Amino acid sequence: MRLNRTLLSAALVVVALVVQVSVLARLQLPGAVPDLLLLVVVALALVYGHVSGALIGFGAGLLADLAPPADHAAGRYALVLCVIGYLVGLARPDNGQLKSAFVPMAAVVAAAIGSTLLYAGVGALVGDTAARHVGLGSLLFTAAVYDLLLAPFTVPLIMAIARRTENNSLAESSSGGDVAAGWLSSGTGLRIGSQRGGLRVKAARNRAARAGRIKGVKRL
Repeated sequence: MRLNRTLLSAALVVVALVVQVSVLARLQLPGAVPDLLLLVVVALALVYGHVSGALIGFGAGLLADLAPPADHAAGRYALVLCVIGYLVGLARPDNGQLKSAFVPMAAVVAAAIGSTLLYAGVGALVGDTAARHVGLGSLLFTAAVYDLLLAPFTVPLIMAIARRTENNSLAESSSGGDVAAGWLSSGTGLRIGSQRGGLRVKAARNRAARAGRIKGVKRL
């Protein structure tokens, strides 16, 4: 990924994790916890595409696995967000512009349900049966509702920041290319060369005219 993508993604992931651990996890809402980290991954994947989405998801999930008070095996949520980031990034249009809010909202609902199912499935493989005690159906419903309610306040803003950063980077690179192209096309060497050539032709014509006048004088 480009440097600006990496810095922006890292900053957003850290802020989202801090808010989720210190604020959202303390609300004691019934069912699931609103997953702000998941919304950051979804928003960035819709702007950057599936490859960057998978990398961002893996990094965000690994950070969540290592951050306290994590009570599961490290790498479990990294796998979940890596898969979610990759799949959501596939929904990114070729031009990078979304014409309606349906695609982001649908991606949020699908990511909330898919991440919950995938997290519970990986937990079942490693012997974690916490989802069975809470109720998988309740977790799916509350995760989708909470993330969908939080999405309008976060996903459009994150996507706008990511697009702005991306456009600024492209504008800088294109402006640099224009300056270089202009410098090459209107370089001083070419001008001096053409001016020298013109001066040489003019000097040769002057010498020929002087020689003609001298010869004419001699004839007289």
